[in-house]
Amino acid sequence: MQLQKASKKKAKIKMAMQGPSGSGKTMSSLLLAYGLCGDWSKIAIIDTENNSASLYADIGCYNIIELAPPFSPEKYIEAIQLCEKEDIEVIIIDSISHEWEGSGGIINIHSNMVGNSFTNWAKLTPRHNLFVQTILQSKAHVICTIRVKQDYILVERNGKQVPEKVGLKGITRDGIDYEFTIVFDIDMKHTAIASKDRTSLFIGKPHQLITSQLGKAILDWCNSGSDFTVDDISVKISKTNSIQELLSIYHMFPQFKEVLKNEYESQKRNLLMNRQTTNQLQNQKLSSNGAITN
Repeated sequence: MQLQKASKKKAKIKMAMQGPSGSGKTMSSLLLAYGLCGDWSKIAIIDTENNSASLYADIGCYNIIELAPPFSPEKYIEAIQLCEKEDIEVIIIDSISHEWEGSGGIINIHSNMVGNSFTNWAKLTPRHNLFVQTILQSKAHVICTIRVKQDYILVERNGKQVPEKVGLKGITRDGIDYEFTIVFDIDMKHTAIASKDRTSLFIGKPHQLITSQLGKAILDWCNSGSDFTVDDISVKISKTNSIQELLSIYHMFPQFKEVLKNEYESQKRNLLMNRQTTNQLQNQKLSSNGAITN
């Protein structure tokens, strides 16, 4: 084990696109993927949706891996590794919901196991976690689509109340969205809004159509830290004046998270202590004779 200086390393985006069936998750993912690499032949879709990825073949000559049941974590991992072996630059996993609730997925496996339920989860959780870590540690950009449980609401159109399909909770393990840098929620009008965005590119922006230009903007963000070394980021950490500023650096340079873990934690403690001291001083008032009163 050796600590090495890092330089000119580019981050790879790990993001999710979630929405109800028919909202355009696959097409939107393809457009983002093209913006990320500019070469259809360097894009691959791991398709669990009954060959639906082939429906868009007219827009570009991308690659497809058809995944059939059982949708075990190991089968997904094998597909990801195959894409990496072939030097694919953007991997679209359409969708990761099957790994959780599909035939042969984690929930299905658990329901067929005998014995203590808690003990069985202890066996399955590492398998799911390995799947997630394979995505996060991939040398390619990865876009995951997530199905959502659906419901209908009444909306007014031309003076009449008509039902409209909306998405609710993502069909995957709770908390998985925490792992992604960006999560887009897409609706039935094919417009998306970022429900999570560590890049700050889409914070506060309204629903918008997904285009390849958005993919290019994300690529520029990924490359923004390519010329920085560990020492450069360490200096940036030491000069931060707020927790928000520290978090911004943490998310902007994901390739240095582990190497600079101690520096991040140390600066966080310093900032919290400074903030506490400042708050205490602000709560004190200096009397006219120089005595300090609360």
